[in-house]
Amino acid sequence: MQTISLSNNFNIIKSFLAVVSGTALLAISSKIQTPFTLVPVTMQTFVVLFLGMVLGYKLAATTVILYLIEGSLGLPVFAKGGGFVYLMGPTGGYLIGFILTAFFAGMIKVKNDPVIIFIYLLFSVSATYILGLLGLWNYMGLDKSFNQVFLLGAKPFLVIEIYKILILAVLSKQIIKLRKFI
Repeated sequence: MQTISLSNNFNIIKSFLAVVSGTALLAISSKIQTPFTLVPVTMQTFVVLFLGMVLGYKLAATTVILYLIEGSLGLPVFAKGGGFVYLMGPTGGYLIGFILTAFFAGMIKVKNDPVIIFIYLLFSVSATYILGLLGLWNYMGLDKSFNQVFLLGAKPFLVIEIYKILILAVLSKQIIKLRKFI
């Protein structure tokens, strides 16, 4: 009985440390950016997908939710600062989309072929882009065409996203094996 309790406590502590470390990694990845448009290119989608693959869907989604709470409380963890109002800005939809992206990426299995993982990661990151584009469209004004919003909020990032996802797919077997330690 005592052994089970200690084991459960150890697992809770490991999960807590993984989630907190994940939020720190997300904050750092938000600062690695090239701000050439209204929506900056950051390493966040790479980290969100990575966290999903490493932590699994529950812990990865929890990590992103905690990250968003930290940012809405005013901690400068987002690409250009923090605060609840930030989530109403041009990148708010993308940030909310990270929750679904982490969740979907967390469902990838070790036995999957890297090509299947690549396709699944594309599907996962599409949640970020769908919610991001909807949020950006709302921010820019619904009088804008969806094409105008797409040209600003997705097109400049597509090639970069493909490279990020390709790297994760190639390394997927090794990345997913890290789940054993968490």
